[in-house]
Amino acid sequence: MRIFVTGASGFIGSAVVRELLDAGHQVVGLARSDTAAAALTDTGVDVVRGSLDDLDVLRDAAAASDGVIHLAFKQETAVVDGDYRGAVEADRRAVDAIGDALAGTDRPFVLASGLIGLPTGRVVTERDMPTIDDLPMAVRSATALATVALASRGVRSSVVRLPPTVHGEGDPAWMAGLVTTARAKGVSSYFGDGTNRWPAVHRLDVARLFRLAVEKAPAGSVLHGIAEEGVALRDIAEVIGRHLDMPVTSLTPEVPPAHLAWQSAYTSFTARVSNTLTRELLDWQPTHPGLLEDLDQGHYYRTPATTA
Repeated sequence: MRIFVTGASGFIGSAVVRELLDAGHQVVGLARSDTAAAALTDTGVDVVRGSLDDLDVLRDAAAASDGVIHLAFKQETAVVDGDYRGAVEADRRAVDAIGDALAGTDRPFVLASGLIGLPTGRVVTERDMPTIDDLPMAVRSATALATVALASRGVRSSVVRLPPTVHGEGDPAWMAGLVTTARAKGVSSYFGDGTNRWPAVHRLDVARLFRLAVEKAPAGSVLHGIAEEGVALRDIAEVIGRHLDMPVTSLTPEVPPAHLAWQSAYTSFTARVSNTLTRELLDWQPTHPGLLEDLDQGHYYRTPATTA
């Protein structure tokens, strides 16, 4: 298959690209910079230059493909510029453009999504649908629902819900950020009693899931790229504290905003997410290290980590 991938040079995208190439697929990657284009070319990927704002580029690349995996998101707009809604709206326009190009073809379109808006207080399954309100993060979930709905327009669409923590060597985000904060504060911290739980997945396991999805996921599928149902935040903090040889402490509700900086809104986040239906549907079996084992391997501590 000739597969068009957005976000192909990113942390997850580069693993997806390698998985696809190793399986014998031809990959076309979207690149908005010379650096990204060179990295993709060196990997053996055909490059299309453009960004998520170049809707004609997206339409043409999708139309010329046998399938699309959409991983890109305007993180700089959302995080650096503080315009999360603008990033969400740009993502929706990109999805609509790709969906229009694939309509009536029965070709696959796989979207990376998240867990915002899903039920809390119980284990979430692939059958659960998000509640949509006007909050920007919830509005992003509406894009996932729109992607699922493309099945009614002759697109073999599927959505892969990802956890907050997609980990592995080179992780630029959550775990790297916690290590950075611990180094800066001299203490590895968790919120409250530390029993709130984060689902997690290794990036190589989720890369395989994206390949399986583009190859054979039925139209309208919702998939969970979750290897571990939930890892306690206290356990994460203890592994980091042991490697950095520093105390591990609990934070009160008043402390996290000042202490954990950009991660503060998520320190009390808790979710337990099942992957049973995804495993059964696609015969997907995560085989790479779990989050705590990955944290224990040492690559997060070799040099001071930086956040995305």
